[in-house]
Amino acid sequence: MGGTVQTDIDPRSLIGRKAFDRNGHKIGTVDEVYLDDATGVPEWAAVRTGLFSRDAFVPLEPSELADDGLHIPFERSLIKDAPDFGVGRHLSPEQELQLYRHYELTLPPPPDAIPDFGRLAGRDDAA
Repeated sequence: MGGTVQTDIDPRSLIGRKAFDRNGHKIGTVDEVYLDDATGVPEWAAVRTGLFSRDAFVPLEPSELADDGLHIPFERSLIKDAPDFGVGRHLSPEQELQLYRHYELTLPPPPDAIPDFGRLAGRDDAA
């Protein structure tokens, strides 16, 4: 069963799965899963690459989960050159920004940039 990583997937089910690059080459094993602070949605995975026992952070979107593991649509060299922040620690917004830039991903809007559609235009709440 293929498809993009669903937002309702249990992140613990990813840990220990094999991870593959865009060409189907095994790059390592999923070590940790990081959730978005605002939404709680799984956003990043740390993959133990075996190269000096280092972890490479990879985006879960647009990666795909299949029966054999996590397929990351990037070249092995790009994945292995990803910033390494160490596992078991919280990713800061600055570190996350570095990862978005590394993978040339579109940045999500900041949580406070989402407009509030709860009010009617031109109405005064005091009325």
